[in-house]
Amino acid sequence: MRWALVKVCLAVTAMVVVAFAVPLGLVVQEMASDRAFSNAERQAATIGPTLSITTDPTQLSKAVESTQMGAARRMAVHVPAIGDSPPVGIGEGRAGERAVAETRRMGRATTAKVSGGGSALLQPTALGSGDIAVVEIFVPESEVSNGVATAWLVLAGVGLALIVGSVAVADRLGARLVRPAERLADAAHQLGEGRLGARVPEAGPKELRSAAVAFNAMADQVVELLANERELAADLSHRLRTPLTVLRLNTASLGDGPAAEQTRAAVEQLEREVDTIIRTAREQRPATGLVGAGAGCDASEVIRDRMDFWSALAEDEGREVRLAGVDRTVRIPVARPELAAALDAMLGNVFRHTPEGTPFAVDVHDAGDAVIVLVSDAGPGISDPDAALRRGNDGGRDGSTGLGLDIVRRVAESTGGDVRLGRSVLGGTEVRVWIGLDGRSAGGPGGGRPGRGRRGNRRNRGRATP
Repeated sequence: MRWALVKVCLAVTAMVVVAFAVPLGLVVQEMASDRAFSNAERQAATIGPTLSITTDPTQLSKAVESTQMGAARRMAVHVPAIGDSPPVGIGEGRAGERAVAETRRMGRATTAKVSGGGSALLQPTALGSGDIAVVEIFVPESEVSNGVATAWLVLAGVGLALIVGSVAVADRLGARLVRPAERLADAAHQLGEGRLGARVPEAGPKELRSAAVAFNAMADQVVELLANERELAADLSHRLRTPLTVLRLNTASLGDGPAAEQTRAAVEQLEREVDTIIRTAREQRPATGLVGAGAGCDASEVIRDRMDFWSALAEDEGREVRLAGVDRTVRIPVARPELAAALDAMLGNVFRHTPEGTPFAVDVHDAGDAVIVLVSDAGPGISDPDAALRRGNDGGRDGSTGLGLDIVRRVAESTGGDVRLGRSVLGGTEVRVWIGLDGRSAGGPGGGRPGRGRRGNRRNRGRATP
C-alpha cells in the first residue's frame, strides 16, 4: 500500500510537470526568437533615414558602418536599379537574390534561413524615388536561442524538485497510513498466538482509529471471557476438591466391607475425574502477560477469605492454624482469582500430604520491593524440591494433579518473583512465595537474595514431595 501510493503520486506529479514544463519551455523558446528578431527590426530601422535621403554607395557604406550591426558585419543594404544607375549592394548579403526580390515584391518584412546556420531578417524600406530597398540583418542561431537552454534547465530542476518532494510527502503519508495497519495486524497475530495482553494504539487516520478501538474492545472481551472461564475452573476446584478431600478422609472411618471399599473406590474415581478436569482447564489457559499498572488485589483480604474457606476442614481434622500479617492492606500485581488458586494449591497440599492434626501457618511479609507469602506446616517435609516444582509431577499418587506448586510458581514468576521450598520453623515444609512489586523482586531476575532459596533447596533434599 505504501509503495503503491508512492508510485501513483510519482506518476501524477510527472504528468503534471510534463504538462506544464514543456509548454512553458516552448513559450520561452518562442519569446527568445521574437526578442532576437525584434532587435533586428530595430537595427534595420536605423538605416531607414539615410536611405530616404540618398542612395549614394559611399554615403550608404559610411552609414552602415556607423551602426552596431554594420560594424559587426551583420547588416547589408540592397538598393535596386534607379534610372540608369545599376543596383547597389552594401555589406555582406547572406539571404540570396531570390529572398530579397520576394521581400521587395511583398512589401513586408520576411525571414530567410542562411546556409551555415542562422537566419536573415529582410526589412523593406521606401526610397525617395519611390523604389524599395531591402535592409538585411543577419541573426545568428546563438542569439535566437539565447537563454533557452538555461530556461529548460531551470524547468527541469523545478520539475525534479516537485517530483522528489511529492514522493517524499507520499512516502510519509503512506507510512502514516500503513504503520497503524501493521500494528493492527501484528496485534491480531499476537492475540491469535495467545498473548492476550496485545493492544493497538488508537492513533492514525479516523478509519484505522475506529478499527483499533474495535480491536481493543474485542481483546478486552476475550480476556474477560477467558478470565470468567478460569474463575469457573477455580470455583470448580474450590467447590469440589475440598468436599472430595473430606469424603476421602471420612471413608477411613467406614471400616472394612464391600460397601466401604466401593465407597472409597467411588470417591477416588471421582477425585481422579475432578483432577483431570482441573488439569485440562489449567493446561489450556493461555499466557496473558503481566497485570497492568493499577490492577491486582489485596493479598491480605484474599488470604483471609481463603482461610475462612479452609478453616472448617482444619477444625474437623483438629489442625491448629496460625495466621499473621493479614491485618493490613498489602497490594500485589496479581489478579484475585490467580492468587486464590495459588493459595488453594498450597493449602490443599497441606491437607492432602500431612496427617490429621498437623498444624500449619500462613504469614504475609511486606519487604518493600516484594511481598512474601509463607505457607508452613509441621508435616514430614519434602524429599525432592526440584521435582516438586516441575509441572505435572504428581509422584504417581492418586488425588494429585501435579500442578499445585507449578500454579504457584507461575503466579510468582509473572511478577518477576519465584517460589522457594525449605524447612519451616514448625519442622515441616515451608513454601516461600516471592511476589515482585516492581519487576525486580528479591527472588526474581536481578534480585538480591536468590542464594537463600538455593540453600534451602539443598538443605531439604530427601523429603517427601507434596
